[in-house]
Amino acid sequence: MVTVVGYSLRTPKDSKPYVALEIEGQIEMVQSQNSGRFYATVRRCTISSTFDELTAERMVGKQMPGSIERVPCEPYDFVVQETGETVKLTYRWGYQPEGRRRVSMPKAKVVDLSIPSEETPEEQTEEQQAA
Repeated sequence: MVTVVGYSLRTPKDSKPYVALEIEGQIEMVQSQNSGRFYATVRRCTISSTFDELTAERMVGKQMPGSIERVPCEPYDFVVQETGETVKLTYRWGYQPEGRRRVSMPKAKVVDLSIPSEETPEEQTEEQQAA
């Protein structure tokens, strides 16, 4: 189960604002690679929504079936807040609905869906013929 713990209003550069839900997984015990001691943590991530802010506010505290799992992504730099160290990560955390397997999606292929002109070559302009 995951729990909605908050929300934020996001405004992409070339798009309309939207509400992102902040979700948290269950408590987990993780063993430190340095000391060997265990510590408690929770996985967190955000998911896009079609909610307005009022609806998102009402969702805080609601639980949903599923988990937060590691998802491969393009490498990016991440600064560890506690140490200031910059590390390169190749994953992010993402929501996985219960009962669904994560499917790797191939990169999209660009397909030309334009309809060829039915004009005869004499009716086409020089620009159309050059294309």
